[in-house]
Amino acid sequence: MEIIISSSSSRPIYEQITSQIKNQIIVGELKAGEQLPSIRSLANSLRVSAITTKRAYADLEAAGFIETVQGKGSFVAGGNAELLREERLREVEGHLVRAIDAAGALDLTQAELIEMLTILLESDD
Repeated sequence: MEIIISSSSSRPIYEQITSQIKNQIIVGELKAGEQLPSIRSLANSLRVSAITTKRAYADLEAAGFIETVQGKGSFVAGGNAELLREERLREVEGHLVRAIDAAGALDLTQAELIEMLTILLESDD
């Protein structure tokens, strides 16, 4: 598991950790049941406070991405395929909203935008 912390980012460190682990789960780099590093181990490797990594793990657990077993550690949650699908759908929707906004700035009609999308979808074949 690779996590890169940017000290120049405006995002808090715990959010950087959370988003990178969540993304690794979503894209399948981290599989259901896979054990994550301990809070202390991750904190040491990232050179951040254990409180910071604990906050990231707590947020991931609250969102259903990981499960913590007392005395054993934290694991990628199993059976969350629907959760992962929803997360990916929201990501796609975000991209589409940005495309719609960009099209609106160019005064493209809905028909023109749909035509562009149709052409792009057909070219993927």
